[in-house]
Amino acid sequence: MQSQLADVISDFDAARARLQQLVKATPESKWSTRRDPNRWSVAECVAHLNLTSRAYIPRLREAFAGRVALDPPPRRYRRDLAGWLIGLAVSPMPRIGRFRFGRMKTAAAFIPSGDLPRADLVREFDAFQDEQIALTRAEDGLPLEQIRIVSPFNARITYNAYACLWLLPRHQHRHLEQAEDIWR
Repeated sequence: MQSQLADVISDFDAARARLQQLVKATPESKWSTRRDPNRWSVAECVAHLNLTSRAYIPRLREAFAGRVALDPPPRRYRRDLAGWLIGLAVSPMPRIGRFRFGRMKTAAAFIPSGDLPRADLVREFDAFQDEQIALTRAEDGLPLEQIRIVSPFNARITYNAYACLWLLPRHQHRHLEQAEDIWR
């Protein structure tokens, strides 16, 4: 497997492990409770990640359908400019002390709502992780820099498939870090 894709899979696995630690560290009574009425609860952070995965997985499947691996496979993948810039916005936020830079509003379709039971959210997150990892493995050798993905957050934005795969676990780490900070 191409090492950059193996790194993406490791990032997905690390996000799953991070969520498991968050589940252990967060009492059930605080899971869906907002500490600050203007910020999401732990449950809402995880639900947002599930909404994001639900939007991206079909786009990735469609983009990869019928593609043929390159021979020889690419030695290195690169994110395009859009993917690089979005990476700055969706990766874990930089900090100075307790102050975090880079807060942004999300699109309405990705704002979680309703009752958010922990077991269901974690089960769904795990299933999406399995699927994203399987997609990443299956796409080894494809011309990922040439395949375009339309952002479900903004249809005017596209980036290459490698950038998309690279961004997804980083976005997960951003919101898992946010969730960890809620009751810290």
